[in-house]
Amino acid sequence: MSLKYGSVCSGVEAATAAWHPLGWEPQWFSEIEKFPSAVLEHHYPDVPNLGDMTQFKEWPNDPIDLLVGGTPCQSFSVAGLRKGLDDPRGNLMLTYLAIAARYSPKWLVWENVPGVLSSNGGRDFGAFLGAMGQLGYGFSWRILDAQYFGVAQRRRRVFVVGYLGDWRRAAAVLFERESLSGHPAPSRETGEEVAANVGAGATGSHWDNVTNPHPSLSQSHNTGGIGGSNQELFSQRGSGIIWPANIASTLNAAFGSKLGLEDQHINGGAPMFVFGAQNSANQGDSVSTEVTPTLDKSKTPAVMNDLAVRRLTPNECERLQGFPDGYTQIPWRNKKAEDCPDGPRYKAMGNSMAVPVMRWIGEKIQEVENKGNMK
Repeated sequence: MSLKYGSVCSGVEAATAAWHPLGWEPQWFSEIEKFPSAVLEHHYPDVPNLGDMTQFKEWPNDPIDLLVGGTPCQSFSVAGLRKGLDDPRGNLMLTYLAIAARYSPKWLVWENVPGVLSSNGGRDFGAFLGAMGQLGYGFSWRILDAQYFGVAQRRRRVFVVGYLGDWRRAAAVLFERESLSGHPAPSRETGEEVAANVGAGATGSHWDNVTNPHPSLSQSHNTGGIGGSNQELFSQRGSGIIWPANIASTLNAAFGSKLGLEDQHINGGAPMFVFGAQNSANQGDSVSTEVTPTLDKSKTPAVMNDLAVRRLTPNECERLQGFPDGYTQIPWRNKKAEDCPDGPRYKAMGNSMAVPVMRWIGEKIQEVENKGNMK
């Protein structure tokens, strides 16, 4: 069964990029930022962008099966002012529910940063779930990390799935039978595969058929054209330490803060992923020693090779979020697509959901739909 959905705070539509293979049909978007709106117009010219979500009472009455949205997270971010529902941007999560009340879709999918769980002592998130329950939705919520879905970045987000009148269907989307029955899958041990196993770690689901659409970010290829094969991409001089082949090496900090730059080499320089660093003196604590950190629209992601720093290209950032290469390279402000500036493309990716995570949620919803239709 093909679902019809509406999307708010659409950005560049990770949901549609993820759900198009399912045959789902977007009925409308809601986005006010100029560049993301131009990306939507470029890719989906037949889908209306209704603009400001606070004006939803003026929107058409056409029914939808699902409402998806990631309302602005600034007021719930640890790095933000933490005003929670007192911040108008945070109140958009209640606007999201008002839209749900108007259209009564059977499915809700909502996304935010983990900081929402502790905002105002947890009362903000509790108010959101309580309001969802008052609307008649059963719900489940879970933190999913994009690194377990086939992309080379750590991006933890809270996802809430609601189903009108039945919490069990919502739970069936985000949780597996073993965890629902009190027998969760064992946690991932250090060193096991990162991208291919969703059953491990924070997610607890199996992504057995994962296919990485971007070979340059896969565990069997080197990334960005820097260096040689993954198996021997990193070593410490004289130590015999070999960088593990199951992580996209050039998008990893390569033990930077532990070993020091002078001890690292990869054909003359170790690849390092940093945020906001313009030269080696600016590294400081911005170098991660774990899996590539989350994309952030307020910082400039970069790859460090030896003592030189280059920015990640917009295409690489698109790959980190699971989009096709060039997805945001559009004609913009009287410039041809090939001259599209990098700045708005970086911001669009920093604000986006990860496509593989949304694809997994969509496929789980489709499974529940299919089982329901068989009864």
